Order: sequence, then structure tokens, then C-alpha cells
Amino acid sequence: MTTSPDVTAAPAMPATPIQRRLRLGFVGGGLHSFIGETHRIAARMDGLYDICATALSANPERSHQEGLQLGISPDRAYRSWQELVASESQRADKIDVLAVLTPNDSHHAICMAALDAGIHILCEKPITNDSTSARALADKVTDTGLEFCVAYCYSGYPMVRQAQSMVQSGALGTIRQVHLQYIQSGLADHALSDAWRNDPSRGGQSLVLLDIGTHAFHLGSYISGLQLSSLCADVGSAIPGRTVHDYVSALMHFEGGARGSLWVTNAAAGSEHGLSIRIHGDLGGLEWHQETPNRLVHRQQRGFEQIITRRKDQAVSSSAQQSTRIGIGHPEGYLEAFANLYRELALTLRAGLNHEAVPPARERFPKISEGLAGIAFVEAAVQSAAQRGWVDL
Repeated sequence: MTTSPDVTAAPAMPATPIQRRLRLGFVGGGLHSFIGETHRIAARMDGLYDICATALSANPERSHQEGLQLGISPDRAYRSWQELVASESQRADKIDVLAVLTPNDSHHAICMAALDAGIHILCEKPITNDSTSARALADKVTDTGLEFCVAYCYSGYPMVRQAQSMVQSGALGTIRQVHLQYIQSGLADHALSDAWRNDPSRGGQSLVLLDIGTHAFHLGSYISGLQLSSLCADVGSAIPGRTVHDYVSALMHFEGGARGSLWVTNAAAGSEHGLSIRIHGDLGGLEWHQETPNRLVHRQQRGFEQIITRRKDQAVSSSAQQSTRIGIGHPEGYLEAFANLYRELALTLRAGLNHEAVPPARERFPKISEGLAGIAFVEAAVQSAAQRGWVDL
């Protein structure tokens, strides 16, 4: 946690560094949700958190009962997020971190209340449904000095971090092209099971952009280090008669003159996951596919193609090494990438409790500014499609 310097008195250093587990709460992510269990597994993986408080459902009784089934004490298996924040804010042992896994339209209110209560946040993307509320949330994070991690989980993969390190080191030279894809089939032949996703007032102005498009966009900016300057997008549905968006393609211009493209859909029949990036500079290119996450292809303009694999030695960058958990030859992936974000947030907060500086190499989790950039991207794409032309960011 970042603290403001005190010119009158330095904070007393703990005689013994604080090593306790952080107290973690969950809002949303009930027992039958895919993403809830993913987060709970990731949070437990390094032994840095205790899950102490929950409000798992909008149904008060279900919320309480599911908390009990997770082993939460009866007085902290809350019936609503409002009850959780109000009660925890009064406890001497209140939660340190709140994971927010609820429908999009509730993120702003929950996060603002938790920040006012002095609780750090890990929030699923999108951070909100619009730029006005996203900026208000970002301002609140700045004002409180609390940490806010956005669950852009794919940035936790070792080979994604290896790619970022190679770009930063100049291995690709000047970046000229960034091409992104995220191709799923979940909506190719049936409607959404979650009713709130079908409702733009709750799920937001563009389902596909807010649901998975922001992941692809973040992956490109995370690895390339470039800010998007303008885009020209086609946003809509590939399924006749469907009113929610399940398709987007876009041409993109980045700062410094780099060009790129984006194709994202959850209505491509036969596809599985299909998140990938191809990034090229004047010295070569990199290619990474999330379905084969432990392999990064490095193609050199003057040299042999190189396959870089996830491993814990000097063959990869320090950031990739620190994000790798299992020895060479054994696969790891989605859960471990999520766990890397939880670990980095925990180590940052523990350092704050001990009044220690946080090495930048250990604070890689996506911040509120990256969530804000994702919302700006979504709004620009929707505006571009409506205007049938280029939009500047």
C-alpha cells in the first residue's frame, strides 16, 4: 500500500515483521459459479489469505447458507454486501481485502463503499460499466491510498510476462504491429444463462467488449507497453436477431505509429477459448496462445525461430521466473495465473503493514488505471461502430 510521507514523525517499525495471513472477503461468486471457485482456489494457493467473510448471492438466505457451507462463521456469512461492508468496518479484525465478483452494474457501489471502509479491493473486470463511474472510482482509490487490483488474469501467465520483458528489453526493436484475438463459442448456438448479461442496464452497453474484449485489449497494452490512440470498430451480433453484442472487429492505431487489429467474439461455433497475441517490431515478433500457455514463439528477422518455454532458470526473464510455480515439464496455467495476482497483491499489502518499500518487480498486478483504460476502449469502440468511422481516445 502506498503511504504519504510524514514529515513530523516516521511510523514505528514493527519489532517483528508482520507475516499473518490477510483477511479476505468475497462479494458474489457463489458456490455454483465458475469464477467464484476459480478466485477461491487462486487465493488459497500460496497460503497468504484466510477467507473470513462472504456475501455470495443477491438472495439473502442463499448468501448466508452458502457462506456457512464454505466454513465461514455464522456472524460473517452475510446476507448482503451492504451488511458485509457495514459490519466488517466496525470489527477490529476486519477484512483486509474484498474480492468483488458480482454483476457489472454493482461494482461501483460495492467498491466505493469498501474503499470508504478502508478495505483494499480485487475486482473482476470491467471495473464499472461507464467511464464516468470508472473515473469516480479511480479518484476514490487515489484519495484513500488503498490498493485496487483488476482481475485481468491473463497478465499473470509467465510467458505473457516473458513477452513483456522482451519488448521492454528491445528484443523486438520498435513495435510496429499488435494483433489480438479472443475467439469463443459460448454464444454460438444458445442464449446467455445469466439474465443480467442480457440486460444492457446491468451488463453494460456491449456484452462482448465488457466480458472478454477488455481482456484482449489489456493483453495487448500490457505486453506492448503502448497506449491506444484511435480505432475504427465494427460492433454487433453475428447471430441474426440477437440484440446483445457478440462480435467486434477493429483496426487500431497506437502511440508511436504502431498499427494493429482486434477480433473478439463469443459466437464462433467450434472455437474453445482462442485468446492470442501477435506483436511485431522491426527486429522480429512474438506469438502467444492462451490454449498453449507455456510456449512463446520468438521469430527473428535475422535468425532462427525460437520456442521459449516456461521454466525456473536463466533461460527466461526474472518476471517470468517469479511467476512460475512448477518445475519444467509440468503444465500450469489459468489457476496459477490468477494466483499470481492474488500473491502480488498480498505481498504488496504485507509490505505496507510493515512500512516497507515494495520492489516494482513484485507489484505487477493490474491497477485501477488499467481498468479505466479498458472502459475507455469499450466506449470508443461502441462510438466508432455507431459513427461508422475512426474515433480518437
